[in-house]
Amino acid sequence: EVQLVESGGGLVQAGGSLRLSCAASGFTFDDYVIGWFRQAPGKEREGVSCISSSDGSTDYVDSVKGRFTISSDNAKNTVYLQMNSLKPEDTAVYYCAAAGTPYGSKWQEYEYDYWGQGTQVTVSS
Repeated sequence: EVQLVESGGGLVQAGGSLRLSCAASGFTFDDYVIGWFRQAPGKEREGVSCISSSDGSTDYVDSVKGRFTISSDNAKNTVYLQMNSLKPEDTAVYYCAAAGTPYGSKWQEYEYDYWGQGTQVTVSS
């Protein structure tokens, strides 16, 4: 059974940091691009960052560049999203997802095959 389980969300003050984790099981981790998406209340879900588990290449949406860092520990089948200098506008439910191709930046929801249940991130001003 394929599973993606996010953790690490919570409440933090503006300027603070959180590290999200996405633990994957049930598929060959190295063959997938793993992405982080977020959905704020009343807004559409948007892609935040993605990483190729095969070659480690990464990509970010402009609004988080320089503040967020995505990384992968293939031995643990886990992807992390280190979020620094958090802003109130980063408040959202954060989801990780797996796309069944090992390379390339994936920004569209339809490109992803598996999704986690989400973890809430709330940044207070």
